[in-house]
Amino acid sequence: MIIRTTTDPISSREVLNPEDHPCVYDGDGENGLEIYFENEENRQQYLNMKMESNIVLKGDDSEDYIAEG
Repeated sequence: MIIRTTTDPISSREVLNPEDHPCVYDGDGENGLEIYFENEENRQQYLNMKMESNIVLKGDDSEDYIAEG
């Protein structure tokens, strides 16, 4: 499942017509996250922040968690 977010994480503004804007994709092609940006400058700022910190997204591995999708 691919999750698409059209809220620019730098400006917090909605990106209209995401196909016409810069994007970052994290995932394996079948499962991943698409993040759209208002402009290339915001995309680069996001990538620089990501490189400076070790952000790790983890799933819930508790016994009562049921993955859907």
